[in-house]
Amino acid sequence: MNRRTFARKTIQAASLVGLTSSLTSFSFEKPSIRLGGPLFDKYEQPDEWIAALKKQGYRAAYCPLKTDAPADQVKAYEGAAKKANILIAEVGAWSNPLSTDATTAQTALKKCVDSLALAEAIGANCCVNISGSRNPAQWAGPHKDNLTEATFEQIVDITRKIIQEVKPTRTYFALELMPWSYPDSVDSYLRLIKAINQKQFGVHLDPMNIIDSPRVFFNNGALIKECFKKLGPHIRSCHGKDIILKEDVYTPQLVECRPGLGHMDYAVYLTELSKLNDIPLMMEHLATSEAYQEAAKYIRSVGAKEGIDV
Repeated sequence: MNRRTFARKTIQAASLVGLTSSLTSFSFEKPSIRLGGPLFDKYEQPDEWIAALKKQGYRAAYCPLKTDAPADQVKAYEGAAKKANILIAEVGAWSNPLSTDATTAQTALKKCVDSLALAEAIGANCCVNISGSRNPAQWAGPHKDNLTEATFEQIVDITRKIIQEVKPTRTYFALELMPWSYPDSVDSYLRLIKAINQKQFGVHLDPMNIIDSPRVFFNNGALIKECFKKLGPHIRSCHGKDIILKEDVYTPQLVECRPGLGHMDYAVYLTELSKLNDIPLMMEHLATSEAYQEAAKYIRSVGAKEGIDV
């Protein structure tokens, strides 16, 4: 072997070693989603709360405390969550700031402020509410005035007031999509974001809530993709439900059901959600622990098929 051939083979060998070393050090991380849901086990201490979450295989949680919890208890639960790698997804501020009753509306406004303050203190991803309703009988029900320009402006003013009262720096106030209240679509959510113009206003995504026609029902994967395409950078937490279209009636009736029993395109939902950075998926509205276990089993099975760890 002459010197030139020897030198060339030496360089090739060194390059191969370097490439092998690079491939060894490079890890292919599997996409993942944090799943969570309500707990049915009783707990009184942070460690008991963590044990209940781990029992269900949850890596995300609803806020375990009420707005009147003492500061030391809030810190204890925040610390326990961080230590156990549990993400506190959201604090619910479920109330009606748009109520036609002034006292009810004021009480709801205070609940939103207090809930956002708790989310900030405990390090939750967001505080979430619906925008509200002008319906005097159903706090979250439909009403002819819910989707007017006047109501839109009222929502903008109320949301700004809530955020400016708390001045959060690490959490967000968000409004859940609803079929008959703003935001009632992806584009109306974008319009609200622009009008509210607050850095700490985020998006809470529940696409099931805006599946509102047979056309959308049968093509809900396209709706889900639109949600993530347009709202993705603003999303702070998501809800996981499912939906059916009744077939034994002659007017469209869309009914919520347990994940896995309906037509929601979870393959698209999980795929799009897994592209975001640590945004949780929270199950809700089921009656028993067993129902949540079945829902989680289904969601995880879809995730497994799509190569996503749930």
